[in-house]
Amino acid sequence: MKNFQYNRVLLAVVFVGFLAAMAVNIMRYTAEKQNMTVDLAIDYEALTELSEREGLPLEEVMRQAKEAGITSLAVYEATFKKLNVSGKANATPGGALLERYQSGSLTSPGWRSLVERGEIVGTEVYVTGSDAAVFREVKEDLRQRLGEERVRSFTVDGREALAVKAHYPSFEKMNLGLLTSEMKAANAAGFYVLARPSNYVKAEEKDIEAVFRRLDGINVSEMVFSGKEALGAPHQLSELAAALKEHKITLGLIEAPTQLQFYKQEGLLEAARLLDYQAARMYSIPKEEQPKMKCDAAVERWVNTDEERNIRIDLLHIYENPKPGLTLLETNLQYIAAVRDKLLAHGFTLGRAGTFPPFAPSPFLRALIMLGAAAGGVLYLSLVIPALNRRPTWQLVLFAVLGLAAAVPVLLGHGGKMRLLAALASANVFPALAVIGQLDCIRARREIPDWPLPKFILMAALALFLTGALSLVGAAYLSGALSDVEYFLEVNIFRGIKLTFVLPILLVAIAFLERFDVFDGAAGSADGLLAQGRRLLAMPVTVKTLAILFLMLVAGVVLVARSGHSMGMPVSSLELRFRAFLEQALYARPRSKELLIGHPAFMLAALAWRRNWPGMVLFLLVLAATIGQGSMVETFAHMRTPVMMSFARGIGGLLGGAFLGAAAMTLFALGEKMLKKAKSCQAGEA
Repeated sequence: MKNFQYNRVLLAVVFVGFLAAMAVNIMRYTAEKQNMTVDLAIDYEALTELSEREGLPLEEVMRQAKEAGITSLAVYEATFKKLNVSGKANATPGGALLERYQSGSLTSPGWRSLVERGEIVGTEVYVTGSDAAVFREVKEDLRQRLGEERVRSFTVDGREALAVKAHYPSFEKMNLGLLTSEMKAANAAGFYVLARPSNYVKAEEKDIEAVFRRLDGINVSEMVFSGKEALGAPHQLSELAAALKEHKITLGLIEAPTQLQFYKQEGLLEAARLLDYQAARMYSIPKEEQPKMKCDAAVERWVNTDEERNIRIDLLHIYENPKPGLTLLETNLQYIAAVRDKLLAHGFTLGRAGTFPPFAPSPFLRALIMLGAAAGGVLYLSLVIPALNRRPTWQLVLFAVLGLAAAVPVLLGHGGKMRLLAALASANVFPALAVIGQLDCIRARREIPDWPLPKFILMAALALFLTGALSLVGAAYLSGALSDVEYFLEVNIFRGIKLTFVLPILLVAIAFLERFDVFDGAAGSADGLLAQGRRLLAMPVTVKTLAILFLMLVAGVVLVARSGHSMGMPVSSLELRFRAFLEQALYARPRSKELLIGHPAFMLAALAWRRNWPGMVLFLLVLAATIGQGSMVETFAHMRTPVMMSFARGIGGLLGGAFLGAAAMTLFALGEKMLKKAKSCQAGEA
């Protein structure tokens, strides 16, 4: 029987690294608790639409929205498509003026005179305005964007007008800057302004200055860019960052529809870096999806979003259709108030979006984590390579090489890639070590204890909790290695999610084959990985075996495809309802792979060992159990999720999985008893 020894020096280093990782995670928890303020925002235009549809003054709609919980109004740049409707300014193509002159509908003497003198050009656009302040800002921005030579000012009928050399269909949609009147109206109603500027073509420093000059005196909460470029991209980002710092405006990062990082805007991440990541993540339920959602589901979405993904700017859209018995305004005010109440009940406050405080764990703590991860890797190798296990000195030499390679760059203030590699190793090695530890425990027992089933179920559950605790050591390492604001905001992400669902299974499979004979289940007669591999390859294959292997392959593909930040395949409506139930019933929904597969399989693997089931059955159950352990650690790879929520998710999975596993063990035991009784009856009749 192969006896694998656990190197105490490596175990000690792992323990010290774990303490360092826990220290970093406590710092992380403190930073996350300081970032609990959500900006509940809605478009200025949405409130304008509600006021028009309900026939109420805009000021009254704003007042009620403020009382319902809205803290910021998102103000976008004006366009002539909107200004033409409001009547504050108008843009008319020269061709339309000439046509109206020919038809006799152009009644203004001044404009008729211009046509008659040949001063109206059909390919130009003519701008007028009834609101002096709006017209002044439109004129300013047109000259800023198009240049003085393309914008000519003249007087007609005693009022200033503009002749612009532009293509009218494009001109009508062109952004014209943020209107001071809208922003002042938002502030007067008690709201912050969520500024949504767009970039300029070949942006220059004067363009940045023009935008922020218009923001002088405005109470702005955040700036979130419209379009596919950050303001100032690509060459004026340092000027943008300086202006944001001077005005104390938080940068908003729009979460991508896939919920993986951000909507692609050129220069956005560089701007975040220049601001030392004093930024907030923004989410909005897609406009095409919201009408299909009931208000209650949308409210639940917001709470889950803010808790699980560090979203701190909630940009709400209005519902277009009223609830039965309510007006459209009442429907939306009820929706807003429900979101507010739910967020407050979950410990959030409302106001300007919160940001993370400066977060810089000691390089010394990081280095200890690197050393611990290296020790864990060497420890695993020593537990699957008998020759290495027999030579502790070789283990320490290998640890010294790997540990120094990982720790030195971190001590020097670099080591970003080493931290990522340490996190990847922790996510895969520690769950494997946890399962291997249990395998070695049962191998050390000379006899299987003859406990009553209830006591055995309890002991199996305790073994599951112990294994889960050891796996969570790896979770602490992963979180400690990656913890910084870049990962909290998901500017950087853990790359290797898919691998963490496959590699722990392979690592445990290797260790199992070094310890057990999958052909007869004996713990002391294993031929080793290569010998058993050759026996497996030499086995005759039946159609039934091929069918089983095919089903296993399909299960593996489904496991990997459904894992990670974005779904590779759809989720059934039944599972979605089950998830929604768990989300509402529990603080953090356990992951299905742990609750329904991994942890129950662990309990059944204990039963398989007790009843001496075939070695192949035990092997497959152990591999399935590893899925749950790996999933527990992988949960922490989603660094945007607060560390305590990831921990609660893992604990909930352990408790629920142990309960389901206990039920499965009981059912199997009852089934065996009934089968045995039936066989006895048949023997008696014979």
